[in-house]
Amino acid sequence: MRSALKLGTRGSTLALWQAEWVRAELARHGVAAELVVIQTRGDADVDRPLHQLEGKGFFTKEIEEALLERRIDVAVHSLKDLPTRLPDGLALAAVPGRADPAEALVTRADDVTGISALAAGARIGTSSLRRVAQIRHLRPDLEVVPLRGNVPTRVAKVKQGRDGLAAALLASAGLERLELAGQIAQRLDPLEVMPAPGQGALGLEIRAGEENVRAALAPLEDPASARAVAAERSLLAALGGGCQAPVAAFVGARGSGLGARLFGRVTAQDGSVQITASAVIDERDPAAAGVAVAGLLQAQGASRLLTR
Repeated sequence: MRSALKLGTRGSTLALWQAEWVRAELARHGVAAELVVIQTRGDADVDRPLHQLEGKGFFTKEIEEALLERRIDVAVHSLKDLPTRLPDGLALAAVPGRADPAEALVTRADDVTGISALAAGARIGTSSLRRVAQIRHLRPDLEVVPLRGNVPTRVAKVKQGRDGLAAALLASAGLERLELAGQIAQRLDPLEVMPAPGQGALGLEIRAGEENVRAALAPLEDPASARAVAAERSLLAALGGGCQAPVAAFVGARGSGLGARLFGRVTAQDGSVQITASAVIDERDPAAAGVAVAGLLQAQGASRLLTR
């Protein structure tokens, strides 16, 4: 009888919820697992926006090191935080069913139910460059201010009006998982404010070649979610952007009659220019759609916007 799988996770409220969900799902399939909490650089340095930190993998590097050092067997990630290029010796083994990838607006005043209803000059919080850029494009009159911390902490700061906050953008999936969906004032259309590649999905990472661990995780794989995030992550990789780049992606059917499409977007950091493109996804090769959309965006000047 093999010992329990060790699941490496960050210690944030949401990360622990996600890892516990994976543990419970494995138990349903007869696989014992236990959580190992690992502090990451992104958790330790909460005073600066992530894009001001040097390097990549702010929420994943230390967990991947634990995986390579065999202190854990599986790394449980929010897939939007996982760089598209994995360290040598590691592999993405499973993508469970994805939650709603859309962005959510949380507001201080209950009667403000949408981003269009925010007063001119209102302060809206986020530390994501992608969100900052799209907010500035959509509502250049708003003041975007840094906002970091656990999901419940960010919600509380908005509700208390700390730092003059009138609203904040967060991922719908995190709010739903922590039973905070009642705080959502508006779920934004993904083509209005487009989410991050992989948003709402989990990624289970293992050491390459450990087929017994891969087999244990196999029942958690959701093929449709895996195809969607493969297309989105392929777009990010093709553009050469990191997890903090203002690159957005969304897979959905938008009246084309041709099945799922990958939508991609790059926005100038000051919001002055925004370009969007899309392509149909071939289920046999979802990553090809990412390359195609990246090419369409580059033809419109995406590379110039990403290097500003």
